[in-house]
Amino acid sequence: MQVIITGGSKGIGKATAELFAAQGHDIFLCARGEMALYKTMEALQTRFPAVQIKAKPVDMSQKKEAIAFAEWCLATAVPDIVVNNAGLFEPGSVADEADGNLESQIQTNLYSAYHFTRTLLPKMKEKKSGHIFTLCSVASLKAYHNGGAYSISKFALRGFTMNLREELKPYGIKVTALYPGSAMTDSWKGFDNTEKRIMEADDVAKMIVACTTLSPQACVEELVIRPQLGDL
Repeated sequence: MQVIITGGSKGIGKATAELFAAQGHDIFLCARGEMALYKTMEALQTRFPAVQIKAKPVDMSQKKEAIAFAEWCLATAVPDIVVNNAGLFEPGSVADEADGNLESQIQTNLYSAYHFTRTLLPKMKEKKSGHIFTLCSVASLKAYHNGGAYSISKFALRGFTMNLREELKPYGIKVTALYPGSAMTDSWKGFDNTEKRIMEADDVAKMIVACTTLSPQACVEELVIRPQLGDL
């Protein structure tokens, strides 16, 4: 199978790529940071020499680049699994966050998945199979202090995913929205997790893989994953 993961050089994206590669699936990755992306690609290829690992530096917040990456992937094969993981966390409040924060968050967290997925859909609909994941957030479900534009963008991403789910039912394409709570990703860079207060990126990755193991007639529509002691 072909698995495409955006934002795949670190965190949840990288952990997900490792698990799918271990199962023998070909992996297509993108990320903004070229050096980290190619290091991840090299590490995966070394660990899993039997699978194809391809990577392309992409700024998914840019419409043309998101579309071009989708077309680059389609030139090889129609994907079986798509993980819309590219995103950016910028804290703030509606009243006083920096000008342009909303635009930045919407472009990175919503438009990236929207334009990328739209480009893949015609071929996926022809194939009548596939599974699309979007990494939303618990911030998609409930407003919280200092959420600001980030939470707004994640609420919108949830809406995109729910609409996609309804549209793709007749085509045999599954759609799953994941709502992770606090996890050790770049959003929590520098956080001391020695007491295991928040989740590991691998926890979310395992659930993504688990959702792909169900029968064709079963679809996990939404999945909330939180630290055992709750959100911070």
